[in-house]
Amino acid sequence: MSGEPRDTIEVAGEDVIPALVGNHRQFLGFLERRVGSRAVAEELLQSAFVKTLEKGGALRDGEGAVTWFYRLLRNALVDHYRRQAAEGRALEREAREATEATEDPELKSAVCACVGELLPTLKPEYAELVRKVDLEERGVPDVAKEVGITANNAGVRLHRARQALKKQLERSCGTCASHGCLDCSCKQSRV
Repeated sequence: MSGEPRDTIEVAGEDVIPALVGNHRQFLGFLERRVGSRAVAEELLQSAFVKTLEKGGALRDGEGAVTWFYRLLRNALVDHYRRQAAEGRALEREAREATEATEDPELKSAVCACVGELLPTLKPEYAELVRKVDLEERGVPDVAKEVGITANNAGVRLHRARQALKKQLERSCGTCASHGCLDCSCKQSRV
């Protein structure tokens, strides 16, 4: 066990839990200074407390438990920032992909006519993004500026709008929507 960090704690000493609970404010302050949000700090701290109580291990005194707990909080911060970075990269990728033009005149002429009819069934902000980006072929950053949101936010909304539109198409058009609306016959079946 030389130099290996312990991943678990055993409540062998009666002073371990009171020592951790007694340092709650210090732990919270430690996290809040590093994440800049009380809500996120509270969430991380709660998860660390739960993790501590769920595990068994080898700490016997309150002072050692506090040191161990700070190490656990540092690890939680590293995990938090890794997740945050991964989410940021995913949002940037979505916004970048949404801005890249993939002009295909054949595909454009073959798109199901139901899209225009179903846009009003979406949330207004979703319908507006789909109309401006997909139908008017405007860039996501330009539309985002116009609407007053970031390009990343617009990319996420556009993704959600497309998912909602897809569900509406599948409900309305049935199987032709599942195959990409390239051979749309739902107009005749709805008449």
